Order: sequence, then C-alpha cells, then structure tokens
Amino acid sequence: MEQHTSIDVDAPVERVWAVLRDVERWPEWTASVRSVRLLDGGLRVGARARIDQPRIPTTVWTVTALAEGREFTWEASGPGTRTTGRHGIEPVGPGSCRVTLSITQSGWLGAVVGRGYRSLTDRYLAMEAAGLKALVESGAPDASDASD
Repeated sequence: MEQHTSIDVDAPVERVWAVLRDVERWPEWTASVRSVRLLDGGLRVGARARIDQPRIPTTVWTVTALAEGREFTWEASGPGTRTTGRHGIEPVGPGSCRVTLSITQSGWLGAVVGRGYRSLTDRYLAMEAAGLKALVESGAPDASDASD
C-alpha cells in the first residue's frame, strides 16, 4: 500500500535538498515531526534516525538509498510490516522543482497497518510538503543555511 503527495516549489533543487536532507531540523518546519535524531552521524546509506511523531510510536528508520541532491529512502520494520519513506526532488523549470514524498507499507500486516494509518499518513505527508515549500519559498535563513 503506497501513499504519496507531490508539491511544486519555487526554488532551485539545491536549496530544497539542503532543507530536506537536514532531517534533524524537520520539527522546525512541520508539526508532523516532534524530533529526529541521527544515531550514526550524517544522512548516508546505512545511517539510522530515531523519529518521534505525534500519534505514531517512536521509530528507528534506516537509510537504504541516497542520491545526493535528488532523493533518499529510509525504512522501518515492525512485526509483520516494513514501512518505506521516499523523499525525492526533480527540476520542473529554471529555479523550480517538484518534491514527492511517499510512504509504502509492505509485509503480511502492511496493508492492515496502512489502512489503519491512512488518514493520518495523508495528513502528515501534506503537512511535510507544505511546510517544506513554505520554508524554502520564504527565503528564511534556515532554508539556505540548512546544510551548515
């Protein structure tokens, strides 16, 4: 079961990527995340992140793929489920891009978990996309300094 959202952002890919990849600062721009703590240093394949979200158990995610400047994927597993989160950016014109965020539930309980969290997942994906867009398009210092 997959859920996703896409949003166009009036900013270059590099600027959006700098904010998106700085996962520990996500709580500053989306209420769907209370805290993110990288457990193994920076964002790279194999790195783990502990994420605390409202109404969802605190979960450790492992980065399984990363294409610098374009996308990253991380996964979390529980009894009978695997949750995959993808975060991608593609250029759509000079100085603008499209961000696509998705969550996929798999495993023998994945469909059940996905249906149970469907409404919440849709809300959180929309909040994350809108928060990212608002921060980056605002020109706030956080948006350009996120990779520092």
